[in-house]
Amino acid sequence: MGHHQLDSLDEQILRLIADNARIPFLEVARACGVSGAAIHQRIQKLVNLGVLKGSEFILDPEKIGYETCAYIGLFLKNPEHSDEVIEALQKIPEVVECHVTTGQYDLFIKIYARNNHDLMSIIHDKLQPLGLSRSETIISFREVFKRQMAIMQFDDEETEENDM
Repeated sequence: MGHHQLDSLDEQILRLIADNARIPFLEVARACGVSGAAIHQRIQKLVNLGVLKGSEFILDPEKIGYETCAYIGLFLKNPEHSDEVIEALQKIPEVVECHVTTGQYDLFIKIYARNNHDLMSIIHDKLQPLGLSRSETIISFREVFKRQMAIMQFDDEETEENDM
């Protein structure tokens, strides 16, 4: 999880493509005052460094029939088997995120279900057999906002302090 030193051109490129992943490279090049080839090389560098993890189309779950969004804290009977549970969770299509966290839960997941009845079935039929001692479910009424991580500029002093 290393921090990568980004220069001002990298930061400008990231701001532009974070706002619109489909923006043409030539438009990014014009906005940055460099060639299209330079933009292509910089983006490839950012992908190779793992700074950029790709681009994607984002589906609206509700518009394709998933009306219930829930966050579920999982308590495992045997926390030492968390790797196997994570592997099994990856095979459940309704589970869209999984986090290993501090605090009371062993794992924390985000799930989409067609409705509350479907959510109950997923918890009972797909999650419980994974070795849960129990779970806690929080249903989201609606997503108020979601955004990309902001590209922050660091002062030279701040960067030097972090390097020490």
